[in-house]
Amino acid sequence: MTRRILFLFPDEWDQAVARDPRHRGRVEFHFEGFDLFSFPDNVRLFTFDALSFVERMVARYRGMGIDAVVTSDEQFGPFLASLIASRLGLPHAPLASILAIQHKYYARKAFEAIAPESNVRFGLLRRGFSRADEVPMAYPFYVKPAKAAFSVLARKVEGFDELYRHTRFGWLEHAIIEKLVRPFADVMAAHSDLAEDPYSMVCEEIARGRQVTANGYAREGRVTMLGTVDSIMYPGTDQFQRFQYPSSLSSRDLGRVDALAVKLIEGIGFRHGVFNIEMRVDPADGAIRVIEINPRAAGQFYDLFERVDGYNLFDALIELECGGEPAIRFREGREKHAASFVLRDLTGEGLSRWPSRAELAALKARHSDAHVMFYPKRGADLAREMKWLGSYRYGVFNLGGETLEQMFTRFRRICADITFHPASHRMPELALLETGQD
Repeated sequence: MTRRILFLFPDEWDQAVARDPRHRGRVEFHFEGFDLFSFPDNVRLFTFDALSFVERMVARYRGMGIDAVVTSDEQFGPFLASLIASRLGLPHAPLASILAIQHKYYARKAFEAIAPESNVRFGLLRRGFSRADEVPMAYPFYVKPAKAAFSVLARKVEGFDELYRHTRFGWLEHAIIEKLVRPFADVMAAHSDLAEDPYSMVCEEIARGRQVTANGYAREGRVTMLGTVDSIMYPGTDQFQRFQYPSSLSSRDLGRVDALAVKLIEGIGFRHGVFNIEMRVDPADGAIRVIEINPRAAGQFYDLFERVDGYNLFDALIELECGGEPAIRFREGREKHAASFVLRDLTGEGLSRWPSRAELAALKARHSDAHVMFYPKRGADLAREMKWLGSYRYGVFNLGGETLEQMFTRFRRICADITFHPASHRMPELALLETGQD
């Protein structure tokens, strides 16, 4: 029997795996929404109304035999999927838990109530602030929007002048931010008693240690952990260089990460759906601090689990949202290690030349064992990404290997085959992580 899936705001990872031949005749995808990061699709942001979108989707798909409402989108997907699935009588995450998770101030308050030993000091910075005495905590700290996605405008600041410059925007930036946050604000106002302005910023104490991402799902309130990914930065920065699976943490620390994840998910009331939780493990005292919960699957991780464990996280997401129990396996994949490598321009100079679509397609074909994505940007788009994210991500390669060195060799081979790197590009250092000891 063919399953009919309503997929909201699919990105390039979702589209790629949905085209896999294994879904042909078995899954019928209905894609709705738009890509926030691709022109001209993202122009639709300026006329998007979340509450009207819900009504249109319910009217369009009621009576069509839809089996599930699915999303991996971080900005709009979780709360809209919850509303639409609820109206269609399908499995969904409780909206209250989604709103608490995605409003970073309320999330911090929830963490303080559920696991205060794993929280950091935090405070709310009102939008439009202009004086140093309005800042709620001492420097340095991380500042981030109360509602944002993909680390947009999240940055470590050392003093008031730096904070002030970072939070001043031109008219176009103001317009984009307004349209990015408005859907969440409208749903929050219509469906909750939450009152704190989602356009505010949140200040957070800097958490130390190795960053990891714990992945899992909840079904009927029962939490199942899937695996932890190491989140590795470019040296001396807070910019992700790669996401590596399985984690090199000790089995004891992995158990502690899982236990904290279960405690947080149960405590915040996220009873259904795939999630991932970013944490830091301090090597000095072993303390684990939670960074944030993402109430969605990470599309960039889909095939990492397939390479190592033998199942695709996308398929687990579909099965779960259809009301079933995902078929999870461990260490039954074709490779022992997998990683999602990120090529970044840390200077803002941009690509040395503009590659053609044919060139990108040919490069991907030459490295068919890898899942390769490119994101050419220039001009205002490049400048905005540098300000909002602190770097320009121009390529992502998912690949694996029987050994870490074999995987790294494959990555270096792809890098060497690219002829449009920024002029300052140097082959990234791919240091092996120290394996934890029990």
